Amino acid sequence: MKTYNFRVVIEPDEDRWFAYSPALEHLGGATWGYTKEEARANIYEVLKMTVESMIDHDELIPEESAPDSEASRETRIAITI
Repeated sequence: MKTYNFRVVIEPDEDRWFAYSPALEHLGGATWGYTKEEARANIYEVLKMTVESMIDHDELIPEESAPDSEASRETRIAITI
């Protein structure tokens, strides 16, 4: 098993929340939800499916380094496969 960490941006968008991973957005790593929590749960599922597909197709998964400080305000999602 390996854990991949991705930075995630979650921001308001009219009447819902938009969530995406800059590292995987070009591969479909984006989604939305009616609440911030729903968008966060949805992006986790999208990133998990994206990483699983990349593994199945022997594609290189971009590695993002974790922030140096535990006090980072960035939202990060860890996917373990």
